[in-house]
Amino acid sequence: MNIRYIFFAILLLALGAGLFFLPDPKADYETQAENILSELKDQTRFVSTDEVAERIINQDPSLFLIDVRMVDYYEEFSLPGAANIPLEEILNPDWVDYLEQDGVDLVFYSNGDIYAEQAWMLAKRMGYKNLYVMKGGLNHWFETIIQPKRPAATASSTEFDLYEFRKGARQYFSGGSLNIEDVEAESLTFTRKKKETVIEGGC
Repeated sequence: MNIRYIFFAILLLALGAGLFFLPDPKADYETQAENILSELKDQTRFVSTDEVAERIINQDPSLFLIDVRMVDYYEEFSLPGAANIPLEEILNPDWVDYLEQDGVDLVFYSNGDIYAEQAWMLAKRMGYKNLYVMKGGLNHWFETIIQPKRPAATASSTEFDLYEFRKGARQYFSGGSLNIEDVEAESLTFTRKKKETVIEGGC
């Protein structure tokens, strides 16, 4: 038998054996999908507006806020100290230094939860750590921190304590210029950078 045929036969057998031991890309994809689904069900990625407000007031150095809205919205209003990384730029290598910080909690937020959760998922897939989402976004921020609602007379002392905290936080973030009992949510405005805007939207 021709030695060349023998050589090719051995080579083909070796390649076949190698393919047999290669990882199944479909199985790897399914594992990643299952992991992400499991993480999405885990509510520990959420932080409340109250926690964010408290950490800002206390100037917590381990808190790093990331506003994932478009630049125009960020310039109209953003939370104190927040960096702007629009969702569509989250994979840009220019932002690595912002996203790769040891000992820092990265908290994404938008008007609602959708864009912030998408940013969280992308950053998670990229291997970044200590990632969180501010639950409810800026819409919930205005409902809870800027215009908290007085609890019912039958509410627990814990609810009243939370209300008192929110009133104090409202004064801190708005300069005490808003009267909680008199201002309607629909007319709430916030002035920043010589612009006046109403925070709206669901993403």
